[in-house]
Amino acid sequence: MAPKRPARPLIPLFEAMGYDIEIVAEAVEAHCVLDISPLHLNRQGSLHGGVAAILLDTASGITASLTCDPEGITPFVTLSLNISYIAVAREGRVRATGRITGGGRTTKFVACDLRDESDRLIASSTGVFRRVRAQDSGAAA
Repeated sequence: MAPKRPARPLIPLFEAMGYDIEIVAEAVEAHCVLDISPLHLNRQGSLHGGVAAILLDTASGITASLTCDPEGITPFVTLSLNISYIAVAREGRVRATGRITGGGRTTKFVACDLRDESDRLIASSTGVFRRVRAQDSGAAA
């Protein structure tokens, strides 16, 4: 169950932020991987909380999507996202990993951890994600 990159192109935000997506469909798990650069740092020289939030939200949303299809293409929107910032990361690689904790057909509960290369917890989140149906106009994230 090695992570693989999705077959589809990344959206412009992912490209601009410089992070990559990996999925493990068998485990219903998505990863966002980022090599920290000066672009990602706050005024104190550590990973910006907003960047951490993007990684956690994206990994969680794609994880929710993996419950519907193995490529994680089915769109889900974030209904709520609660983040706890635990430690500081200044350099190296970080990885956000989502996992399903509950839900039904259209609503999924997802927990996500952001860890550095030494497996130190940087931030964690819990979120609620709703599947977007064709009749939901403009709701895709």
